[in-house]
Amino acid sequence: MKKIITTAGVIGIVAASISAYAYDRAQLAKEAKISIEQAREIALKAFPGKITDEELEKEQGGSGLRYSFDIKQGKTEQEVGVDASTGTVLENVAETDDRKDAHQGKDVEHKDED
Repeated sequence: MKKIITTAGVIGIVAASISAYAYDRAQLAKEAKISIEQAREIALKAFPGKITDEELEKEQGGSGLRYSFDIKQGKTEQEVGVDASTGTVLENVAETDDRKDAHQGKDVEHKDED
């Protein structure tokens, strides 16, 4: 009985999290003044390649709402951020393992170089 209650509780929490995430994405999309299709075109002009990941997120800089794209070209992966209100490219930098970990919320240890 205890397992059933625990499992039901976990399922409830996961379902609520997914629902909240979907709601957040829908709300953010309503705030964007340019579409994701337009943002993709802008990002691919800034760094041609294949988009491997994309998201709409609140982040400092520009209007505070941006589309973020990971774009792969050969062996190089680039992160391109496009302001969701103006279409301005806010970020166009090479993805490194440290940047990927920080972007995914993982603890990243930076070593000081002498």
